[in-house]
Amino acid sequence: MSTVTPPTRNRGKRRAEILEAAARLFAARGFHGVSIEDIGGAVGISGPALYRHFSGKDALLSEMLLDVSSRLRESAVAVATSSPGPAETLDALLNVQITFAIEQPALITVHDRELGNVPEPARRQIRRLQRLYVEEWVTVLAELHPACPAARLRAATHAVFGLLNSTPHSAGELPARDMRPLLHAMARSAIEASVNTR
Repeated sequence: MSTVTPPTRNRGKRRAEILEAAARLFAARGFHGVSIEDIGGAVGISGPALYRHFSGKDALLSEMLLDVSSRLRESAVAVATSSPGPAETLDALLNVQITFAIEQPALITVHDRELGNVPEPARRQIRRLQRLYVEEWVTVLAELHPACPAARLRAATHAVFGLLNSTPHSAGELPARDMRPLLHAMARSAIEASVNTR
């Protein structure tokens, strides 16, 4: 008797549900404090059934961080190629990062704490994607501030990420409609201060 393979769309949806549940659990209890059974239980399947989607916790963590790094980089490329000028591109890049920071605080926590648990070569891929993402910002900032050294622009970019990615510590303090303009204004001010201070 043959088995029926679920449609690819349903499998993709289930994988996304697993990744989201795992991110919440890893953020709350740490990678080593969560079992396959915990993750399966969070999405209503048994632990062993989760192996139909991922070969193990390491693979799940790798895909989680590869996916978000890839999506951020792709979003940056998309806004850089569609915005009319560097000022508009910077605003669009800020909106990309702010949306991520507000909507995905668990992923921020997991990345900060658990990147060291991602096996090589996935860790190298994640870091490469993140470097490319940073360079999208540096390219735009260099257009706006051509006299500013690239190393300073890169340092400013990382500092802005630190500011925006602090949202796991303030989640729920303000609604998103208030948090977005606050983060945007603070990030713009931080960038201007960093490139104009000598």
